[in-house]
Amino acid sequence: MARLVVLGGGESGVGTAILGLKKGFEVFVSDKGEIKDKYKEVLEHFGIEWESGQHTEAKILNADMVMKSPGIPDKVPLIKELVAKGIPVISEIEFASRYTDATIIGITGSNGKTTTTMMTYHLVKEGGLNAGMAGNIGDSYAKMVAEQDFDHYVLEISSFQLDGIVDFKPHVAVITNITPDHLDRYEYKFENYIASKFRIAMNQDEQDYLIYDADDEVLVDWLKKHPVRSKLIPFTLKGEVEEGAWLENDTIKIKLEHKTLEMSTDILALEGQHNVKNTMAASMAALLVKVRKETIRQSIQSFQGAPHRLEKVLKINHVEYINDSKATNVNATFYALDGIKKPIVWIVGGVDKGNDYSELMPLVREKVKGIICLGMDNSKLMDAFGNVIDLMIETYSMEEAVKVAYKMAERGDAVLLSPACASFDLFENYEDRGNQFKNAVKNL
Repeated sequence: MARLVVLGGGESGVGTAILGLKKGFEVFVSDKGEIKDKYKEVLEHFGIEWESGQHTEAKILNADMVMKSPGIPDKVPLIKELVAKGIPVISEIEFASRYTDATIIGITGSNGKTTTTMMTYHLVKEGGLNAGMAGNIGDSYAKMVAEQDFDHYVLEISSFQLDGIVDFKPHVAVITNITPDHLDRYEYKFENYIASKFRIAMNQDEQDYLIYDADDEVLVDWLKKHPVRSKLIPFTLKGEVEEGAWLENDTIKIKLEHKTLEMSTDILALEGQHNVKNTMAASMAALLVKVRKETIRQSIQSFQGAPHRLEKVLKINHVEYINDSKATNVNATFYALDGIKKPIVWIVGGVDKGNDYSELMPLVREKVKGIICLGMDNSKLMDAFGNVIDLMIETYSMEEAVKVAYKMAERGDAVLLSPACASFDLFENYEDRGNQFKNAVKNL
């Protein structure tokens, strides 16, 4: 019996353990941190051996295969040792895809991937397809493959998950954009991160599709130097394309595989130019898996968007409170600042992933009246914006940050939580950060 060792007892790890057990592996789950009770209960229920708070090397180095959770870097000594011994170390995405013949739509990018994934799933589901949504969002992909029988999967895939693929091959791949992010995991080399994202297309062939943002110079330059085999389908806000999607007088136009689709941007439930692009990408992905044009047009109108993404929380004393906790990098925060048309009190900070704040400077000068830093170490933010904004205050809890924002904001302003950083210094994850913000606003 082949031995599968799962490193990391979270959503993807436990899902992989269940699928591994079902496929006849001897399974062992090891987590250096504390496994949550809900996951321990699942492992106990299935009779899967596990350990928490340590990695026992003797029980790991005898593996035939290792699935590591996306949070564990490749440069950890244990991973290096496994690789040196010739033991395959793969991601959940790779493991699960070996046990399904479903058609896969894989979506990656620095920003917009969650919204694009949710919108694509909404379109294919409304189109009557038997589909599941997983990956970096919601349920574990492996658990879905183990317990359900979907014909289509819409997967949100991070660069870390792509680093661990071997044969994974989506029929439709989407790269929303690429901006510097997670550089701490890629030796602070942007090209390493770009290469990682493009792994989504590495196994694709002429029958497959790569949908990409043709306005993103990083993507366009990379494709010139590193051609892919799949069929390239661009989307753009700058002029017409032969095949793909473009914008003409506030109308989205799509020409794809002898089909044409037109939609006024007025029907979009989500605001902002970046959401026009997300809509283009999702609509083309849906068209490529044979969802009807009329269904797409109708379903786009009913799509509500992802929580923690420019989510309007409340209006108090004519001040709007907006939760953009999912903005974990500078580019996402750029979209938020750019899209809000009111004076902004900006709550920012967290774990800095090698951020360059200079691209935000023009927007901050123009729109931001006060900055509230929320993080264990705010020195980089203070250095970046201290000379530009007179009103800068450091806080160390969400409750404190929201109270300060309440005092700072005046009628007609917006209070925006858009951290541009990871959440792990003060919060469990970006959802926890967003929920704490919403609760603090409701308690004002």
